[in-house]
Amino acid sequence: MMQRARFAGSAAALALLVLPVQAQEPTQAPGRPAQAPARAAPAADPAFEAAKAAFEPLPEAERKGLQDALVWTGDYNSVITGTFGRRTYDALLSYQKRAGNSAPGFPDARMRAAILAAGDTARKAARFTVKPDPASGIVIGVPERPLAKRSPQAGGTRWQSGDGRVTLDTKSFAPEETTLDALFARITAPGADRKVTYKIKRPDFLVVTGETATGKSYIRYAAAPGGVRGFTIGYDKALGPDVDRLVIAIANSFVPFPETADAAPAEVAARPGATPGRPLPGPAVRALPPLIRAATNVGIGLIVAPGRVLTSSSALEACAAPRIAGVAARIVKVDAGRGLALLEAAGAKGRVAALAVRGSALAPGEALVVLGAMGRGIAVSSGQSGGDRLSAPLQPGSSGAVVLDRNAALAGLVSRYPSAPRLVAGVAPPMSYPLVDGRVTLAFLTENGISPGAAMDRSGATLGAVASGAAGSVVGLTCP
Repeated sequence: MMQRARFAGSAAALALLVLPVQAQEPTQAPGRPAQAPARAAPAADPAFEAAKAAFEPLPEAERKGLQDALVWTGDYNSVITGTFGRRTYDALLSYQKRAGNSAPGFPDARMRAAILAAGDTARKAARFTVKPDPASGIVIGVPERPLAKRSPQAGGTRWQSGDGRVTLDTKSFAPEETTLDALFARITAPGADRKVTYKIKRPDFLVVTGETATGKSYIRYAAAPGGVRGFTIGYDKALGPDVDRLVIAIANSFVPFPETADAAPAEVAARPGATPGRPLPGPAVRALPPLIRAATNVGIGLIVAPGRVLTSSSALEACAAPRIAGVAARIVKVDAGRGLALLEAAGAKGRVAALAVRGSALAPGEALVVLGAMGRGIAVSSGQSGGDRLSAPLQPGSSGAVVLDRNAALAGLVSRYPSAPRLVAGVAPPMSYPLVDGRVTLAFLTENGISPGAAMDRSGATLGAVASGAAGSVVGLTCP
């Protein structure tokens, strides 16, 4: 096995990996007992604040790279977000002290390079490979050296160590086979020889950890209109210090519903267990139909009036002649200051959005639904508010993506998507994006003679139902 990881309280560490999106680095696992909270950053800690001030200006790729490397060195046991919190701070100190730095502060460039190199060495030693698993449809990282045995199974794949003491299973279920509720009930049912050590279920995902007298397990599933997908890791308890680290790396790599740009839209919608969306509550929600057949999206637009489409001005920065459904769209108005643009698109097929505009600011951590881009269509993603930002797993071409709250009100648009996003196996992991507030979009539309249509009552609807109701008003922008 690999070098022994340095985790204290492995159950709590694994329980941190339950949220698909994090607005900021978590400090306590949701639902954990109050008597064992993670330490919060002291309000007046000059060393912590100095480290945070040095960390945050680093490029996002380096920030996330450091966290990922510290997972592999055994010092970091949380979600890779690129944001700075007490866990990142403690992990940096832990590595430096072990490296012989008697007075560690924020690591200089040489020490950061050493951390990245150490993580890369450990990752390569495990032959950790993030790639699609065609049998289940997910993207997942597999430590192929310790889990050298691979075999197919119904709806997924099994990887296993040579001695059978560690097993990783992927699994997918079509909507008619099971639901997230049914899976949760089954895997948390009382058993004579198994104790559930942590459990959480939200409308779009679940995580359960458990123990037997000799073993440990980590189970994670996500739901979308096309079904349920996830993975299970079971391992000998004696191997815990080593395998706990692998579990964290695997969970950080997990993408349950990657958009397949090389698949035709009709195939994506029709294939059992496949969906153009990402995790959303929705055993009762039908898969969204493909909306666009253009090869590559450069942005997303919302039909706000007959022949009028609202989008982000950044979507037009590299495209002076946008097209919608293969038909040229005329630029009516660009307001770069507010990050918005209005297009005339007589050929746009779809209905005028029946959306109320949200009249208040988003609360941190508020659940959202995002209609963004996939290779040849519209992708539906779950998201989370970070104030004036959105955390979500959006794919390239999602500038202008439509963001709705759970009451189906327009919360805003994604104002900008990076020109060179970080991709894992061709798929963008959850990241933070700036938002144009819905109230700003309302003012922009009003100034241009457009009044939003009357909102349909979707109070109490699932996020999946909210997405289905708005999908017919969303179009993709392409560039010739």
